[in-house]
Amino acid sequence: MTHDYWMNQALNQAKIAFEQNEVPVGAVLVKNEELILQSHNMTRQLNNPLAHAEMLILNKIQESDKYLQDYTLYVTMEPCLMCSGAIILSRLGRLVFGCHDPKAGVCGSVYDTMSDRHFNHHPVVITDILHDECSNILKDFFKSKR
Repeated sequence: MTHDYWMNQALNQAKIAFEQNEVPVGAVLVKNEELILQSHNMTRQLNNPLAHAEMLILNKIQESDKYLQDYTLYVTMEPCLMCSGAIILSRLGRLVFGCHDPKAGVCGSVYDTMSDRHFNHHPVVITDILHDECSNILKDFFKSKR
């Protein structure tokens, strides 16, 4: 399976979020080329500002695996500070995201937590996978709100 394949799976989750009037960010967790978990933003549905796609996945996987060195997390948008911190603390092996978030992304945009040497873990980061598709779903969502 390719990065494009898995990012398309995350985009399918983002589309579900869009349909549910959530900010359309989707994520999938993969281990050994197998889909382990998938989710999308649910902050409105759960009335919880912490219910980002990444956090929902990371909280769920912690029930069975404490550290995630052998996992890859695919996310349609660059993680925020909260999600980035959870990624570092869970020792995720690899983070792959679609588009940058110039307002709140901290994996290279506003700040780069993943390469900050003050932290004890540094996942491999791959960016811009299906960038246009990931960016466009967000643009379309926010256009529909104006």
